[in-house]
Amino acid sequence: MGRTRLPTEHQYSAGGLVGRGGEVLLIALRGGDRWQIPKGHVEEGETVEQAAVREVAEETGVTGHPIGRLPSIEYWFVEAGKRIHKRVDFYLLDYRSGSSADYDPREVSGAEWFPWDAVVGQLSFNNEKRVAETARNEWRRRQRDGAPAGRERT
Repeated sequence: MGRTRLPTEHQYSAGGLVGRGGEVLLIALRGGDRWQIPKGHVEEGETVEQAAVREVAEETGVTGHPIGRLPSIEYWFVEAGKRIHKRVDFYLLDYRSGSSADYDPREVSGAEWFPWDAVVGQLSFNNEKRVAETARNEWRRRQRDGAPAGRERT
């Protein structure tokens, strides 16, 4: 007997890492068992950059301004009887406003700020760890060069 091949669906998402001074914002899922970079689907009529800003704000309660592209990731998973191929484009965002206490509990289990040096170890997935390493290096380069790279808490 042959195996039944599941139908494939392609999804496109965008997300971002918000930096603020020496820290970066992550989301918790599954009651805090999993830490990830905020992301979600690109809606019809919006740019990928707009989707990244919107998704971060919706999930975390924090608004950021895009200051650079980060590496994209692709991965596969099975959901509702379909093989899902997902591509996610990420941006580095400079904190503008909001509080992580205003995260959306329908979407995530929490949102917390972590020191840049701790974020790679906190993330659950290797592909997102690579994105965070790039973001951390870019953030530090911008701080060193005097480019916009986040603000300290007020």
